[in-house]
Amino acid sequence: MSTRPNKELLNRSYLVYFSLTLLGLAIIGKALFIQVAEGVELREKAESLTTVFRDIEAVRGNIYADDGSMLATSIPIYEVRMDMNADGLTDEVFDQHLDSLCIALSDLFQDKTAIDWKRELLEQRNRGNRYHLIKRKVNFHQMKAMRDFPIFDLGRYKGGFIVLQQNRREKPFRLLAARTIGYSREGVTPVGLEGAYQKELAGVSGKRLMQKISGGVWMPINDENEVEPQDGYDVHTTINLNIQDVAENALLKQLQLHDADHGSVILMEVETGEIKAIANLSKDEDGDYWEYYNHAIGESTEPGSTFKLASLVTAIEDGYVSLTDSVETGNGKAEFHGELMRDSKEGGYGKISIKEVFAVSSNIGVMRMIERYYAKQPEKFIKGLKRMKLGESIGIEIAGEGEPLIKDPSDNSWSLITPLWTSIGYEVQETPLQILTFYNAIANDGKMIKPKFIRKITDKSSVVREQPVEVISERICSEKTAKLGQELLEAVVQNGTATNLKNANYAIAGKTGTARIANSSQGYGKKITYQASFAGYFPADNPKYSCIVVVNAPNRSHYYASHVAGPIFEEIADKVYATSINIHDELERQTDINSLTHIPVSKNGAQQDLFTVFDQLDIPIESTHPDNKWVITQTGPDKVT
Repeated sequence: MSTRPNKELLNRSYLVYFSLTLLGLAIIGKALFIQVAEGVELREKAESLTTVFRDIEAVRGNIYADDGSMLATSIPIYEVRMDMNADGLTDEVFDQHLDSLCIALSDLFQDKTAIDWKRELLEQRNRGNRYHLIKRKVNFHQMKAMRDFPIFDLGRYKGGFIVLQQNRREKPFRLLAARTIGYSREGVTPVGLEGAYQKELAGVSGKRLMQKISGGVWMPINDENEVEPQDGYDVHTTINLNIQDVAENALLKQLQLHDADHGSVILMEVETGEIKAIANLSKDEDGDYWEYYNHAIGESTEPGSTFKLASLVTAIEDGYVSLTDSVETGNGKAEFHGELMRDSKEGGYGKISIKEVFAVSSNIGVMRMIERYYAKQPEKFIKGLKRMKLGESIGIEIAGEGEPLIKDPSDNSWSLITPLWTSIGYEVQETPLQILTFYNAIANDGKMIKPKFIRKITDKSSVVREQPVEVISERICSEKTAKLGQELLEAVVQNGTATNLKNANYAIAGKTGTARIANSSQGYGKKITYQASFAGYFPADNPKYSCIVVVNAPNRSHYYASHVAGPIFEEIADKVYATSINIHDELERQTDINSLTHIPVSKNGAQQDLFTVFDQLDIPIESTHPDNKWVITQTGPDKVT
């Protein structure tokens, strides 16, 4: 037999063997090369795919009222999880302390029995779950107590105790000034002060290293953050809680009484522009009232008769008018460029002075006066209005300010009657805050102050920034003109359309406004709706606070401003006057020994409360104003008046 085939077969076997050996050596060499030369880089790359730095939300700053009361704060809420394969969690430790841990969890949360907890933790231990959810929405005190529970108290990384912090925004006073405080939510445009001071309140996010584990879950690698977040700054507002509460309740009461669609109130400090109260309420489908929208800031509408003050101030400043000048208003009906205008009084007012025209709110009187002096130069009238900043936005920090509108001759919709309509508050648009800012300037002798909502921003106890008083215009008109404007406003309450606001304790100055509301698609339409407003300030002789009230779409039976908006203004003014020491003159100290009395001295306050107290003390009382809600008391030798 020939040996040649066997030799060829053997050679082929050697070739295959050496080839496989070389291939194996090549694989081993490549593996060693990857392990040694490229290992560090590849391990870092692999780790980067499973570990990332996640942002840790900073604690949002607080928002405070003017007295330091908290309007909004962030409460830390924790999510607690457990790593069942933690380094220190041996079988011996787990078995020895599991019962104690389950009893502690059951006692703390009281939603499961200790047996249920034990069954759950044993099951997750067997599965090797490294990120088991123990509890969501755990408060700080619960989280702190859990750190001392058996197993969890083994220390960092050993007991498997994992804490994730979240922050929940809370308003301690619930709905009080809710829309002005606003909110900041993910995916939603921030609103109110929360939005205006988002950067200051938000703080700086921290960083935490997280690892991706089975199930696509991200688990923190370390107990603590790699970069700690920096808390946000605190914002101190000008809002006064007591006045805000009175404003909201007074507004709500009148809206319900007149079945109105919505309404708003703003109270501002004359000298500083500080907003002490701002309330907005709208009726929902069920007839309940809630603060859905900031009408005071965002709703730009035809103001109606409250705009007449701007028209007369313009004419006075231009030197055309004095308060004693006369205007013929006729029988209460007059035609202007083909359109019929009426006054509210049947039969008209006849020939009356400019001061009376304003006091009784005669549309015909104002329009005839503007026509007399500006018919041939309407641009001068418009220029006068804009000189007083009425055509400009205020530029407040809260987003959503409505755009004002004052037409001029270049406007496409301008007509011969436009300046006349403008003079009585139609074909013009202003927000309640813009009108109030103008009235506040008249109360401030012509100096226009920018409304402000915050006093300062702080980092804990240190002041980061103080909000100064900002002046929009040092002089929107001469001081003499402003004084005449004040005289006009006082006449409205003394003998005009708002005599129901007259009282013996202090004087109010202001102007009523009852305007028809135009529907954007149908004009004024057949179904007439009204907007009732009152803008003014108090005390009239030394203005401290300005205020505007706007009630939209009261029912048809009562829609005049004096009976819809006026009572809201009065209730707020009474409360502020009764509780603000800086408004009252300092009392003279009693030095006469004969003036002393055995009857206890009482502070001013709510009349019904005083009746109750003095009745219990069996002290005689006498009331000169039995219908007033708020009264001043005077203690005599044998009774209290």
